[in-house]
Amino acid sequence: MRSAEHGFTFSERSAEHGFDVSERSAVNGFTFSERSAEHGFTLIELLVALMIFAMLASAGVLLLGNSVSAQAQVKARLDDMAAVQRAGGALASDLGQAVPRITRTEAGTLAPAFWAHDDGDAKPVLQFVRGGWDNLGDLPRPSLQKVEYWVRQGRLERRTYAQLDGAAGDDPATLLDNVEAVVLRFRDAQGQWQEDWTPSQPDLLPKAVEMTVTRTGEPPVTMRFLVAPGPVEKLEGVEAAADA
Repeated sequence: MRSAEHGFTFSERSAEHGFDVSERSAVNGFTFSERSAEHGFTLIELLVALMIFAMLASAGVLLLGNSVSAQAQVKARLDDMAAVQRAGGALASDLGQAVPRITRTEAGTLAPAFWAHDDGDAKPVLQFVRGGWDNLGDLPRPSLQKVEYWVRQGRLERRTYAQLDGAAGDDPATLLDNVEAVVLRFRDAQGQWQEDWTPSQPDLLPKAVEMTVTRTGEPPVTMRFLVAPGPVEKLEGVEAAADA
């Protein structure tokens, strides 16, 4: 106020006395920029810093979420592949030890040594007898075991029997889930693949079995298994010549 009444400003009076504000500040060891830094950031600088931090945090959360999701998908895929491998291992072990043993059903009727059906849930898709059943507890039972494979309610199940003839089956074990269809083919003694197995003699076994499993949301998986050697097929012409 007083400086304005006398007709000069602070900067003019400082110039008359031979110094200005910037020079005096330099003499005292600081500049305006250094003094501004001592007083902290401005509001705009703080907002920019917060915006950058928020962007980095959002990117980090997104990256972490994608990593967790990818890890869960990989684990589910590995579990699915392991289930297919376990099912294939069970079939390979059973078919590789199949024996030409004719059995009786729970109703007492005779069943061929190896038979297959495509009647939905009403009957098993495969039934046969395998050997090599371990008896670690020395139980009063044979070393042979009747095995069935079922497709019921979207599951591929394996069912076994403690006794070969006339006994009830044990509780089934689920091998695969989300099964839509199972298609079988059988290789005969002449090396031809057949859509169904209708042998000319009840103790005849196929040479190999092909199983194609179709599951929900997955491509079909085709597996082939060798069957243990069985009896030789008796041809009608050969039998007639032998009898003559």
